[in-house]
Amino acid sequence: MFPIHRRQQLQRFKSAALVAATAALLAACSTPGPMQSSSTPGAVQDQVPGKPQITPQIAAAADTLTRMATQHDRLYRIAAPLLIDNAELCTKHARNLLGFTAKNRYSYPGQYNEAAWVALGMGERLQITNVLNGSGAAKAGLRQGDRLVAVGGTPLPEGPNALAQLGAAIGPVMAKQASLPLSIERSGNARDLTVPVTRACAFVIELGNADNINAYADGSRVMVTRGMLGFAQNDDELAYVVARTMAHNMLGHAATQRNAATIGSIIDNLTAITPDTSMLIGSGGIKAMPVADDVAADRLAIYLLARAGYRVDGASAFWKRLAATYPARILNGYTANHPSTTQRIAAIDKAVAEVKTKTSGKKPLVP
Repeated sequence: MFPIHRRQQLQRFKSAALVAATAALLAACSTPGPMQSSSTPGAVQDQVPGKPQITPQIAAAADTLTRMATQHDRLYRIAAPLLIDNAELCTKHARNLLGFTAKNRYSYPGQYNEAAWVALGMGERLQITNVLNGSGAAKAGLRQGDRLVAVGGTPLPEGPNALAQLGAAIGPVMAKQASLPLSIERSGNARDLTVPVTRACAFVIELGNADNINAYADGSRVMVTRGMLGFAQNDDELAYVVARTMAHNMLGHAATQRNAATIGSIIDNLTAITPDTSMLIGSGGIKAMPVADDVAADRLAIYLLARAGYRVDGASAFWKRLAATYPARILNGYTANHPSTTQRIAAIDKAVAEVKTKTSGKKPLVP
């Protein structure tokens, strides 16, 4: 039996998963996203009558949310072509998505809720936090900071349960048509947009608020830790991580290794602004990935990258550098979970050669 506090923690994780499921209807990513006002994006707002004063604690919380926003933006931007350009290969995981995420002040706990309200301009109404590049939402002109008002003339929910209720409001409309008639407010002005659906790999992209150098795949989500974001020296390198984690999901490795629940609980925990890092003690319960599965994921990842327009030549060098810097003996690191570096590099180099041959021969990039 779990102790009481552990059962309560698991219940919170389940609640968070329900919110993520709603967000997946909207876009392939459900990270908290940038806290921006539709009037002055990214800026700390002036004191509004009726709101509490901006204390040092609130200001510090606002700074935390802003730093997270920068990391979310980078992940979202890098993931976009990988998700959209590989829908054909995502057979079991491709969905019609809208291509945006939305949140309000209640998407954040405690002092972060207050910081989002007082210092960063978020209120009762849901507002756009990310728009997936290349999606229908982007093509329709939806922007970060836009506030959601109505769908097809029906007012959208506001308040503490708005995000959980949003899927129920949008779902029936999407079941009948291939676009969403959306009314928004931008800089105090009302606008009507028509947002077409986008076929994409429907993996939720998450930021892990931890400094360990790792990435996690539980079958439906891709999480990259802030430690890994810091280790990746450029967008191509971070794309290598996202693509390879996507590949594990596409190949069903978490399920076949009976690791999905364990990895899922780690992802649920690390999405919190202040996660319980005790869950990462030791191996965190994660089994090392078998060689055959790792090799298969590496091969597929190279194709995902090439189809999305990323440079694949540097993949081997990146994974070698990662393994040399954070070898398998370092627990909760990527190499500890994926120790077969030699076999992986051989698979990557072979896949890169395959991709180059197919590209030069103008053949489809299908593994």
